[in-house]
Amino acid sequence: MRLLLLTILLLAPFASGEEISYWVEPCTAAESQCQPGDPELADWALQAWQKASDGNLHFERVAARFQAQIRIRWASAQGGLYGETQRILVNGKPGAEVYVLPAPLNTGDDRLLRDAIVYLTCLHESGHALGLAHTADFADIMFSFQYGGDIPEYFGRYRRQLQARSDIRNHSGLSDADRKHLASALAAKH
Repeated sequence: MRLLLLTILLLAPFASGEEISYWVEPCTAAESQCQPGDPELADWALQAWQKASDGNLHFERVAARFQAQIRIRWASAQGGLYGETQRILVNGKPGAEVYVLPAPLNTGDDRLLRDAIVYLTCLHESGHALGLAHTADFADIMFSFQYGGDIPEYFGRYRRQLQARSDIRNHSGLSDADRKHLASALAAKH
């Protein structure tokens, strides 16, 4: 399995205060292993970035994919990735196509671990959509496994903070450094 988390977005494509439209693919393709609650996890990831931006980012979910600047799609296991983000143009504006593999690890009967992995992958890849690059710090959501690290522990430390699925909304998964990188990226667009 490839563990590469790819980004091609090196500069923040969105300006501070800009309303960003997004769309989340419904869970209809059986090969993706997407489950009915996964789109909500994608929503929560964008809400975490919005909150971390101190009011500088505003996301609005739209019904039509072609209208969305950020498009979150469920990938199949054949890709071998946790996720990937690709730059796109939407009506002449920068955007991103985000691919999330909903079931990259064998989580056994631990449904909450599975949801944590999907959420964290959505959070990581949407960070790329916002222009954030990989880091080498294991504490960051933008950490890349290319730098090594204990993959089960990376997800496990987050999972240990959760008692119920709804706890994901209260534990953003963002480090202080992630927040600083976001602030820097947004400031660069002023």
